[in-house]
Amino acid sequence: MTSSTRSRRRTIATALAAGSALALTGTATANAAAKAQPVESAPIAKGLYQSSYSERNHVLWATTAVGRPPVVSSSLVKLDPETLKTEATYTPPVTDAATGALEAVYGVAVDDEHNTVWTTNTRNNSVAVYSQKTGEHLATLPDVAHAREIVVDPVHDTAWASGFGDGTVVGFDTKTLKEKKRVSVEGSSPTGLAVNSLTGTVYAADLNNDQIIAVSPWSRTPRLIPTGDGPISIALSRTGLTAYTANQTAGTLSEVNLLTGKVTKTVPTGAGALSVATDARSGDVVVANRTAATVSVVDPWKGEVVKTVTTGANPNHVEVADGVAYVSEKSAGGPGGEDVIRRVTVGK
Repeated sequence: MTSSTRSRRRTIATALAAGSALALTGTATANAAAKAQPVESAPIAKGLYQSSYSERNHVLWATTAVGRPPVVSSSLVKLDPETLKTEATYTPPVTDAATGALEAVYGVAVDDEHNTVWTTNTRNNSVAVYSQKTGEHLATLPDVAHAREIVVDPVHDTAWASGFGDGTVVGFDTKTLKEKKRVSVEGSSPTGLAVNSLTGTVYAADLNNDQIIAVSPWSRTPRLIPTGDGPISIALSRTGLTAYTANQTAGTLSEVNLLTGKVTKTVPTGAGALSVATDARSGDVVVANRTAATVSVVDPWKGEVVKTVTTGANPNHVEVADGVAYVSEKSAGGPGGEDVIRRVTVGK
């Protein structure tokens, strides 16, 4: 669903609500208004990892997993992106009846074209596909060693997963759910992913080799592009001509010109820079700094941090949609020790 379509539907809904206002009591109106108010943060569940926004359904999907194998507590959570209230919780399949071990979910990306959610099942060396409509587990796709992150290219019907364990980037067909491409870089440790849907090229942050692995759907040989110290997450500019890496070791953001393959700017953001995302509205870049417990908003034109927000402990992942950054905090900051999602306004 496009933004304009959603806006028209909201306008119609507002008009209908106005026409019915006389039938509502003052208390009911106040309660409805209070319910719709966005919240700054909310406890979600223990073991929170990543989130991904669905424009089609106006839903935020999040993953949780607790403990080391056998992991017996894990879930795919459907959230209201305004109120951060849980709308549904889905439990991954059991992989071992004797221990109750689950196919625990960690990375997440939505495919709005096919109305599905893709997850990485890191400890099971696989990825999985779920229905956005029902939460049904549709498939498990094996052979992605220590699958860390996943990203969807809706134009080329491809979901890309990073195989941190064996230096692979693996592409799956989002229509047939079959593997379609696999590229390996010896000695690499691919982590975060970003995809240019115009060209179909996927970019992986190579944590151990301080580089970006660029995989074109039309080439067998990946391109290797230098970046900052300890890149663990990557995002692209609106044009797709610039990459930004969050460099965990250096605590910086690197701006990389993908045409020349050169680092053009380095911006200190905070200790343990762990996750990066770009805001399509403003062009700003958002970095979650895990050790510093902050979120930095960087103006790429100025090459500097223009806003710093203090979070709870251990911000782990950032997702940006409609000018809002959703920050997953592994802070155990909820009343029952739950981890928290925080909303941060981005842009001018």
